[in-house]
Order: sequence, then C-alpha cells, then structure tokens
Amino acid sequence: MFYKTVILTVISHDIYMQRCLELAEKGKGSVAPNPMVGCVIVCDDKIIGEGWHRKYGEAHAEVNAIDSVENKELLRRSALYVNLEPCVHFGKTPPCTDLIIQHKIPHVVIGCLDSFSLVDGKGKQKMSQSGIQVESGILEKECRFLNRRFFTFHEKGRPYLILKWAETADGFIDSTRLSGSPEKALPISGPQAQTRLHQWRSEESAILIGTNTALLDNPQLTVRGIKGNNPIRLVIDKHNAIPGGNHLKDQSTPTLIFTSQPLKNEINLEYIQIPFGSRDETLIVLLKELHKRKILSVLVEGGAKLLNSFFENGLWDEARVFISGNKIETGVKAPNKPDRPYSCEYVGNDALRTYFY
Repeated sequence: MFYKTVILTVISHDIYMQRCLELAEKGKGSVAPNPMVGCVIVCDDKIIGEGWHRKYGEAHAEVNAIDSVENKELLRRSALYVNLEPCVHFGKTPPCTDLIIQHKIPHVVIGCLDSFSLVDGKGKQKMSQSGIQVESGILEKECRFLNRRFFTFHEKGRPYLILKWAETADGFIDSTRLSGSPEKALPISGPQAQTRLHQWRSEESAILIGTNTALLDNPQLTVRGIKGNNPIRLVIDKHNAIPGGNHLKDQSTPTLIFTSQPLKNEINLEYIQIPFGSRDETLIVLLKELHKRKILSVLVEGGAKLLNSFFENGLWDEARVFISGNKIETGVKAPNKPDRPYSCEYVGNDALRTYFY
C-alpha cells in the first residue's frame, strides 16, 4: 500500500492537537464510560474535516471527522490528528484504525496512547504496519489530563473520585444538627456556586452521599437550573435507615443504595448488599462494585465523615472546595484538605479552590 508523505511542523502539531482537545471536551457528560475524543483532518495546512465523539454508543471522533470531509480524495494526502490513540477493537462501533487504513490517510498524529487493555498501543502498531506514518506524544500531558477519568478507571481499577464541599471562612461545613431535626442545612455558598455545582453533576457519572446527609438534608442529587444529564445517585445506607418518602427513593432517576441487608429492587432503585467492615474496607468494596458497573467518575458530596474517609485512605483524585466569607464560629468542621491548591478562582462571592492528589 502506497502512502504519500505529509510534512508537518511541530508548531502545527500543537495547534491542531489543541483543536482536538477543544472538540473532545464537547462530549463531556455524554460519552462515559468512553473517553472524550476530538479529531481534526488537515490537508495543505488547512483543516478540511473535524469531528468528536458525541454520545456513548454512537460514532467515534475519527468517523465523524472523516465523514465531514467533502472531497474524500483529499484524505490520501492528509494528516489526521486525534487526542487519543484510535481503537483497534470492535465495541459499540467498528475499529477506527480500519477506517483510517481504508481511506489511505498517510499521516496520523496522536496525543496520547490508550491504556485500555484492548487498545494499549495496538492501534498505533496496526497503522504503522500498514504503511502509515504515525507520531504520538503531542501535548501528551494535556491529553491525559482531559481524559483523567478514563485513565484512572483503567489504570487504577476504580472510578475517578472528586470530593466536593463548601465551607465558611473559619472552616465549618454546617451547623451542628441532630438526625430528625427540622433545622435545614446551613447555606454557605452563593447562587453562582450552586449553578457551578449543578454543572459538575451533569459532567460526572455518579454522585455519592452517606446516610447522615440523606437523613438530615433529604437531597435530590439531580441536575437543576441547567441543561444536562442526571448522575447516578449513590447512597451508603448500612441499616436501611432512609425512609421511603426520602427524595433518594422517589424512583425519578437511577439510584444505587449500598446496604448490609437483602432488599427488593424497584424501578430506578437498586439495593446492593455489600459486607461492611472498617470504613476503608467498605469504600474499597464499593469502588470495586462501581468499577464493575463501568461508572467512570464519582462526585462525592457526602458529609464530613465520608469525605474524611476518602482523604484518610488516599482514595481521591481531585477536591473542589468553595470558601465563603462568612463565619459561624462553631459547627461541623470541614475536612482536612491539602495545604496548597492547584488553582483558585472566584465564583460569585465564593472562592473556589481545586486540589489534585
């Protein structure tokens, strides 16, 4: 098979790969457990085709990009850029490597290799063996960061874990309340922070709380005020203490309740019986179950006990903390977060600090 050599500069590589990342991010919240992928096709230093993976189960980025090229003859002297190694296996769709080879695209530039066991360098190898000039490692750090949920899932065997809470300027996340008390949760963050939270919910596979939060706050854990998908609701409820009238049992959206008791499932409400040992053992069992169910990421919104458990056992990847300017002097202490944030910004009147493990 003859392929025409395409000469591209390193500067061009970065520009076109950055465009791939921009396209890939359009799939956030819609493609899990697949990765976010964008693809750009370049001929004579001009973009002639673009595409991204839009929804799980639908066409991959490479397919959409190739389909967008009006004159398919140009593909034979073009370069295809993609932020993640093209797949080489049959899943919901055929292998993208076969399509690239079929169209005789002479040059493929990859951001980072895919560590998923069914790919893991095999796509690059197959294209190279077919005579395609393949380069990889372009903006590799940025490409891995975009798909950090996907890589964590496959390399660590668990979902990507994001811990989230809001705290006062003096380090409290709530006033002291007792179970059964009519007192509502202390409002800490402002409306802009609440909107950001609902955006986050729409971007993650699942959201997790513990029994105390469910009993005290009766939260819905759904996406409101913005357009987006609801995450799967996850609840740890060892003794089935959450009453039937609680929002989490309203069957409005898929909900998994982890309990020590065998209970009958209902529509959108599944009880998963697990052994409850020490807190770290319980979390490990829970995370293994979520991995088995292909849940790519979890936003942990639980109370201080649950959040501290993840911190103490090193089971976290990212923490997002809203800090208001208000003080309450006493109450429920916020989790012990790391000393230095990765980034800090203001969302309305609240500071948002982001940490990475």
